[in-house]
Amino acid sequence: MTERETYTVVIAGITRHLPLFEVAPGVRIAIFNMLGDTIVVKATAAALAEQLKSTPAEVLVTAEAKGIPLIYEMSALMGLPYIVLRKTYKSYMGDAIKAETVSITTGKPQTLYLDEKDKAFIKNKKAVLVDDVISTGSTLKGMEQVVEQAGGKIVKTAAVFTEGDADWSNVVALANLPVFAE
Repeated sequence: MTERETYTVVIAGITRHLPLFEVAPGVRIAIFNMLGDTIVVKATAAALAEQLKSTPAEVLVTAEAKGIPLIYEMSALMGLPYIVLRKTYKSYMGDAIKAETVSITTGKPQTLYLDEKDKAFIKNKKAVLVDDVISTGSTLKGMEQVVEQAGGKIVKTAAVFTEGDADWSNVVALANLPVFAE
């Protein structure tokens, strides 16, 4: 087996070597997977919480699954509740709100669901959207649609990384990852 090429990042003072994977013909991205990396989760959550400390937020919102440990830690540090938009509907979610997205890593449509109980909770609240990596903005748009349909107001968007050369100036991010096109 050949060794996979990596891209080295230093994020919140921590060095990681992210594996490169092809997501489309001739297009590779560095895969940032913080699941199970408690050191990175704690450091990046603290760095983002610090950058968001003056934001008048009342709730944090993320999409399942890689953003969950990040938002949990940010919630604890910031003293704010959090909501996770699920990617699979369960009957106990009741009258859920949904929006469709297409993630660069899956390449196929996915649906984000806001549980009925969370719909009532987020109404008239100031929300910060949180993600691990914002690449194409599709998941972000889906999160925005769901929060707005529920009557919440998005006051800021935050991510550990943005990716590519789109204009991400509206996102509080710790760094940007390049897209490797051949």
